[in-house]
Amino acid sequence: MSYLIRQLTTVLAVAIGLAVLAGPALADPPAPLPWGQLDPAQREVLAGLTDRWDSLPPERQARLAAGARRWAAMTPEEREATAPRFRRWQQLEPGQRDAVRREFRRYQQMSPEEQGEVRRNFRRFQDLTPEQREQLRQRWRELSPEQREALKERRRGNGPKGRPPGGRPPGGTRPPPPP
Repeated sequence: MSYLIRQLTTVLAVAIGLAVLAGPALADPPAPLPWGQLDPAQREVLAGLTDRWDSLPPERQARLAAGARRWAAMTPEEREATAPRFRRWQQLEPGQRDAVRREFRRYQQMSPEEQGEVRRNFRRFQDLTPEQREQLRQRWRELSPEQREALKERRRGNGPKGRPPGGRPPGGTRPPPPP
């Protein structure tokens, strides 16, 4: 459970960050972007890629160019705030990054109301104390695979609303109320 919650938290954080930062870069498949067409600020940020730039897929070139443009436009304070999220992204395995991208695409396809609910739930989870988070993780670990799947379906809006299968949360406790 703790692994799943950490993954979900990371996925949501990166998805929200990507929604804000990378939305336009994901719109259409771009054409290859020659190194010489990057502006000087982008080339400075991407200097480590000079030798292999032309071998990168056009989609990756576009994402990197857009990210470099945003990075160059940030204030030092914004860069400092963004750096830890970027390091977390870099530490993800390729499969984890793919999962984040899939979740981001799913998030983009949600209605504004559903997106708002995802953001509210994410904030509620972030506002929990470490002990409350651990209780939630423990409750998840106590669910059977079938109960977990039913809960996921219900969260996706494909099942009955209310309590998890069995009528009550595991352990007979309710999650803490939202702030």
